[in-house]
Amino acid sequence: MTSTRGAHVVAALTTVLLLSACSGSPTGDQRVTDGRTSGWDKKAGPAEVSAFMHVTVPRDASGTKGAVQINPQDNVHLLSFETSEKNAEDIAKDLRSQDPLKARKVNFAPDGKRFSHLGLSEPQTLKGVRWAGVCPPCVKDDRRKKMQWIEIYVETLQADRTRVYLQAF
Repeated sequence: MTSTRGAHVVAALTTVLLLSACSGSPTGDQRVTDGRTSGWDKKAGPAEVSAFMHVTVPRDASGTKGAVQINPQDNVHLLSFETSEKNAEDIAKDLRSQDPLKARKVNFAPDGKRFSHLGLSEPQTLKGVRWAGVCPPCVKDDRRKKMQWIEIYVETLQADRTRVYLQAF
């Protein structure tokens, strides 16, 4: 069981590294790679992203932002909002990660400038941020079977308020 879980983690991390190396971040509004336009989908916002991720933005949420980065291989869906600690924990549990939401021991370099497109800091660069990630097909999450990976970062802002960052491809 442990070696299978380890293999899934290694496979997911390898996928993340390969996709980030292939996708990069746009240098302008758009570019063309292998015949496919890359850039930001100007029509996609929080509603489209939350529908793709099958994540319900809590009613108490504020500062909700969402975007879709178009890439030659896989689009990257971004969603962020402020909510209560309990709501953030519930969203993390709903992702069905084998590991609970936990502090990142190593801050990895951001995969391009994605959340900065939304006017936010890249969550990987924040101190004390908690993280969980999962390969939906690996855990047989049929709601999210069109995704290869989804991850959540939770940043504590103040008493019982957190900023949730979600990224999926």
